[in-house]
Amino acid sequence: MLTIERDIRLAGVGYEGLGLDEFIRRLQLSGVTLLVDVRLNPISRKRGFSKTALAGALGEAGIAYEHLRELGNPKWNRAGFGGSAGELANARETYAEGLRSPSASECLDRIAAAARLRSVALMCFEADEQRCHRDVVLNAVRDRLSFAMSA
Repeated sequence: MLTIERDIRLAGVGYEGLGLDEFIRRLQLSGVTLLVDVRLNPISRKRGFSKTALAGALGEAGIAYEHLRELGNPKWNRAGFGGSAGELANARETYAEGLRSPSASECLDRIAAAARLRSVALMCFEADEQRCHRDVVLNAVRDRLSFAMSA
């Protein structure tokens, strides 16, 4: 978990290689109270990680769930996140450009506002955050939080 300011907690989390119980246990140990799902399509072949089942299991564990489809990485841009360093850089930049849309910007503002009030984790599948679009989302939210703190 990253602490940006004493009262602001924000982190990224991937469920790759984890079972549902272990995933939730890690969230609880980190003090997460809101999980924001940034997958375009919140479905999974991995038992328990599709939207309805995940939201229910998290709710039973005292963790709120929110899916923000607007922050999902389009299918056509995903291969670059698993490619060479140059392909990764291009995919990250392409995705970052999409975050400038009004709907994505509104979602980023919502996450920043939530992070001022509670401990927030952004979730996608990949364990390696550098190879996941959620890292770009985290950076965009951190920029908003930093700007708000300096204003």
